[in-house]
Amino acid sequence: MRYTHKRLPQLDGGLFLTDSGIETTLIFHYGLELPYFAAFPLLKDAEGRQTLRDYYAQHFSIPGQVRAGFILESPTWRANPNWARKLGYSAQDLADINRAAIDLMHELRREFETPSTPMVVSGCVGPADDGYRPGSIMSADEAEAYHSAQIGALASAGVNQVTAMTMTNVPEAIGIVRAAQAQTLPVVISFTVETDGRLPAGETLGEAIQAVDAATDAGPAYYIVNCAHPTHFDTALGQADWVRRIKGIRANASRCSHAELDEADTLDDGNPAELGQQYASLRSRYPWINVLGGCCGTDRRHIEHIATACAA
Repeated sequence: MRYTHKRLPQLDGGLFLTDSGIETTLIFHYGLELPYFAAFPLLKDAEGRQTLRDYYAQHFSIPGQVRAGFILESPTWRANPNWARKLGYSAQDLADINRAAIDLMHELRREFETPSTPMVVSGCVGPADDGYRPGSIMSADEAEAYHSAQIGALASAGVNQVTAMTMTNVPEAIGIVRAAQAQTLPVVISFTVETDGRLPAGETLGEAIQAVDAATDAGPAYYIVNCAHPTHFDTALGQADWVRRIKGIRANASRCSHAELDEADTLDDGNPAELGQQYASLRSRYPWINVLGGCCGTDRRHIEHIATACAA
């Protein structure tokens, strides 16, 4: 089904869950090597695809426990030209792998979706540069041109929406929104923040959201905060109007900064029960936030605690 901006089911309310930290789970729990933190090469062969199926499927018993929907986020965060080139993928290879990722998401949806647990297939787009330390920041026009190929491939495979994860700066987010608009695809922007609640490029969350909305005629269906612990952005939210544009959280398990996580060679999986309660506390103040999942360091346990705490 091709959703329009206004028809995304998560916009009607009700709880929607996502998966957890796919890359850290595959590295630290599955024992896999992911060069450049890229999960998409697993789609190349049957064994890798089965690993991805197993990873996603372990989450699917949770929505039924709390009568929640589920956002199937494709393993394509690194499947854009700069990172693919480092891994030896041509432009055609990259288009094919993005479509293969969405085909897998649709297979999972057909197998596991139920009337009480609707599933939405989302094509994940990541930053052209590092997700923690933005290097040279593209202009909005450059970002639109850069991300158009991946978003076009995701659109051709029949995604319901595109989600740009771990966005570090405003111009790249604007370019992604425009590229999705050119494909008439609903688009979600997820910003990451440092321990001070600001984007790595320096903007506050409020400044970033308002700037993207102003440049794209409020183009994103909604916004998410990801790849940061709740304590990093809790006090940055407040009660301004722009906060109502945030409908999702995919937090890290660890309280560590991005710099500390970059240097770590062991997994900090935090406290799953405590993280669930922190999500519930945020939901009590911002009840419109209804898309909940995990990022680095989280696994199935964290999603289960988040779901039960927030449903209660």
